[in-house]
Amino acid sequence: MSDFQIKFAQAGQLKERQFIVIEETICRIDTIDKSKPGKHGAAKIRMTATGVFNDKKMNLLKPADADVEVPVIDKGNAQVISDSGDKYQIMDVTDYQTYDVDKAEFKDLKAGDNLEYMKAGPFIKIVRKKADTE
Repeated sequence: MSDFQIKFAQAGQLKERQFIVIEETICRIDTIDKSKPGKHGAAKIRMTATGVFNDKKMNLLKPADADVEVPVIDKGNAQVISDSGDKYQIMDVTDYQTYDVDKAEFKDLKAGDNLEYMKAGPFIKIVRKKADTE
């Protein structure tokens, strides 16, 4: 059972750059190939995707009318509170909730920097640093 909320969508309705759950991993769809329906079967969808929180490459093959899991992802704005080694402590600017986030590709942030993040259940990732507006 996954730790995050999901909804369902038909595989044939998804587009590249949307999010999908493959083997309980939240992924962003990189490519979609659609095969035409054959004499005895339905059209098939082949997707390649990359894990959002772990950068793992995943593949999925489903009939076009099959239901697939789509994660509910919250996005928000936050501010860096502190730098504690391999993690940042960030605070959401709307509800003042704090989170500990892995540094990953953002190693040059400092206290007071504004950023955008995405969250799905217990998983949280910094998406981008926002430009300073002074």
